[in-house]
Amino acid sequence: MSAVLELAKELIARPSLTPDDAGCQQIIGARLATLGFKIEHLRFGQVDNLWARYGNSAPLLVFAGHTDVVPTGPREQWHSDPFAPTLKDGLLYGRGAADMKGGLATMVVAVEQLLADKPKLKGSIGFLITSDEEGPSLNGTVRVMEVLKQRGEKIDWCVLGEPSCLEKFGDTIRHGRRGSLTGLLTVHGVQGHVAYPERADNPIHRVLPVLAELTAARWDARPNPHFPPTSFQVSNFHSGTGAGNVIPGHADVRFNFRYSTAVTTDELKSRVQDTLQRHDIRYSIEWRPMGEPFLTQPGKLSNVVQDAVEKVTGLRPRLDTGGGTSDGRFIAPTGAQVVEFGPLNASIHKIDECTTVTDLEPLMQIYRGIMEKLLNSGS
Repeated sequence: MSAVLELAKELIARPSLTPDDAGCQQIIGARLATLGFKIEHLRFGQVDNLWARYGNSAPLLVFAGHTDVVPTGPREQWHSDPFAPTLKDGLLYGRGAADMKGGLATMVVAVEQLLADKPKLKGSIGFLITSDEEGPSLNGTVRVMEVLKQRGEKIDWCVLGEPSCLEKFGDTIRHGRRGSLTGLLTVHGVQGHVAYPERADNPIHRVLPVLAELTAARWDARPNPHFPPTSFQVSNFHSGTGAGNVIPGHADVRFNFRYSTAVTTDELKSRVQDTLQRHDIRYSIEWRPMGEPFLTQPGKLSNVVQDAVEKVTGLRPRLDTGGGTSDGRFIAPTGAQVVEFGPLNASIHKIDECTTVTDLEPLMQIYRGIMEKLLNSGS
């Protein structure tokens, strides 16, 4: 069994549901410590974080990721125990196999093999690992970045091991992510009998034209060519008493924006509220910002990663900003160049999550190639 596969299985076997790390960071930290990394376990609230650094000089290349996983869903629907890593037909099954314990295992082994051959680096290597990426993300990477800022540690380049590939291993690198803004809207009406609508005020009738207008709106006055257009989506709509002869007194609507750097959260909020007021809606609204967008312009880091992927796979990966959010949103604002590259993401968060075993060794070679190019490692 390869070193990468062995470590991936060891991590998957730990039921590290957010925010429980379940000992994964202790395993990783112990292996990095034997290489000469300085290890810091930073716990905030119930969240475990690992900061490890090899070397003191700039530039600093950081591998970032998370040990926490999402819930399994109905375990009886899995073909095997989600926390008993299982090999079948060339696939490694288990919760976290793709998102992202397979990626973490390849990062660790890549560093082990590089330093065994070439221990002298022109710069430093870091690991930033949290158990709060799949959760509220309040005590994870964002808190570690605060610690680093306070003591003047600056990350130059960051590679996240998030599963980035879409159709074929090596096809996609993320060099940015859209922001996420959720709105919880309550439209206030007046409850009454459906036979006497003049004595009531139907909040559903009030809000439907508003939602139609917001859905059809174009939100980006100055489009960013690296991002898809800003998206407005209604995810929940609740109203009514359950009776067929009662006009409801209120309607609750939950919606979400996925937006680029072409628009700000304040602009999105203002346009929504202006629309509500123009339609003479009585409402209350709660805003929940889930993360700001970030973009690393094509440059040295993205070029190096593309070259490393192409050398190993023969594919020249495209740069992309799709998908949800990632912890890169906490790292990029410090000035670091941030990209994400990892295995296929087709099964993430699903029943029978898995990763292709034959992709693990190439992924490890890609991470090693990135280090060799950026840090000019010597013998």
